Amino acid sequence: MYNPASPSADEFIDHREVLDTLEYAARNKNNVELIDSLLEKAKPRRLGKEVHCSGLTHREASVLLACELPEKVKAMYDLAEEIKKAFYGNRIVIFAPLYLSNYCVNGCVYCPYHAKNRKIPRVKLGQEDILREVNALQDMGHKRLALECGEHPSENPIEYVLDSISTIYSVKNKNGAIRRVNVNIAATSVENYRKLRDAGIGTYILFQETYHKESYHTLHPSGPKHDYNYHTEAMDRAMQGGIDDVGLGVLFGLERYRYEFAALLMHAEHLEAAFGVGPHTISMPRIKRADDIDVNDFNNAISDGTFAKLCALVRIAVPYTGMIISTRESQDVREKVIRLGVSQISGASRTSVGGYGEEERPHDTEQFDVSDQRALDEVIKWLMDLGYIPSFCTACYREGRTGDRFMSLCKSGQIQNCCHPNALMTLKEYLMDYAKPATRKTGEKLIEREIPAIPNDKIREKIRFWLSDIENGKRDFRV
Repeated sequence: MYNPASPSADEFIDHREVLDTLEYAARNKNNVELIDSLLEKAKPRRLGKEVHCSGLTHREASVLLACELPEKVKAMYDLAEEIKKAFYGNRIVIFAPLYLSNYCVNGCVYCPYHAKNRKIPRVKLGQEDILREVNALQDMGHKRLALECGEHPSENPIEYVLDSISTIYSVKNKNGAIRRVNVNIAATSVENYRKLRDAGIGTYILFQETYHKESYHTLHPSGPKHDYNYHTEAMDRAMQGGIDDVGLGVLFGLERYRYEFAALLMHAEHLEAAFGVGPHTISMPRIKRADDIDVNDFNNAISDGTFAKLCALVRIAVPYTGMIISTRESQDVREKVIRLGVSQISGASRTSVGGYGEEERPHDTEQFDVSDQRALDEVIKWLMDLGYIPSFCTACYREGRTGDRFMSLCKSGQIQNCCHPNALMTLKEYLMDYAKPATRKTGEKLIEREIPAIPNDKIREKIRFWLSDIENGKRDFRV
């Protein structure tokens, strides 16, 4: 029985409810009156200085996904762009993944780190190796990392992860520092989530891969990850352990995308119902080739057009969440979906263990092929040329604006008074410390153009003062 507030995965991701939703969507995919009413419901509403968005339920959003009427799809794209601008403006947060170890005991058939892969070299970074990797990342200009690690109780215990987080935060290279470490590790216990919280992590991220339980068991034939319920209920345990920023995601291409879309939104609704705050982020990865993984072995691949529509509808349905696109996607695809709702992207990523410390990009331990292989400075310049503000901001986490506190600011539109100025200041740091001359020139013009967009007069004056301080060598100001 479907119950969004239930602690049981079988009830908050109820298979029958998903199927009923897809049937309802198929019946109403050409119901123009209903579709127009849903688009109207999802529009941002301005009440004074505040902006509010109702979002859509999994069933409502599934109707829009099923609709293929060209004029209505265009209206969806326009609405997604409007919502994105209302809450996230033209800011794009930048991060990089850091792979610690590819030792893994699971049998996931879509991942080259699976335990039966005897071809791939197994590598685990020691703390000195991590120092080297972090120095390399700081030398690019990165301030935010997503820590990645295979599941292996003896090679990658929680103590190893905690030590690695401590090492990452300890590195201060010239003006560089990693100010936020998000963590993507296997589902674990409330006690271990509490340890991660105490270690000062940002967001805990865990991809579901697929919400279809039967497919999940087929795709995860062995190892701890085979336990569907334990994996699917991980965010509940993370919340219970005091981590109030969590990130969801499915791996599109494993199962039918309409099923995954509905279930993903049901998971977001569950977090709202059970904890009063939805997902801080939703990631949108697609399956890619890697080592012994052939994408042709999976028959649920989606086109670039369908992928763009999914991104737009996640933005419409869950308007306040941060949406993430990695370097799995090409420059062209990333450019399209940034407009439709994506607010965070990785840059200059290496998905191999120990990849950043090498001059040449290593491929032998990659988790997936990287489509966008540009250097970080190229990505920053590209974003600015498109009119976006590349942001290295980590202020909300360090100011305690997480969980329901972040969402209340975001839902009221007041987050603009924090995020916009912080984005400009962290961009200024990048320009001063790492940018090539052409990038710096473009960035300086962008900052001057964007300062008047800061809504609060006092903050606007303060930012001008702090930007001058940054030019004179001071760092790490935040609103």
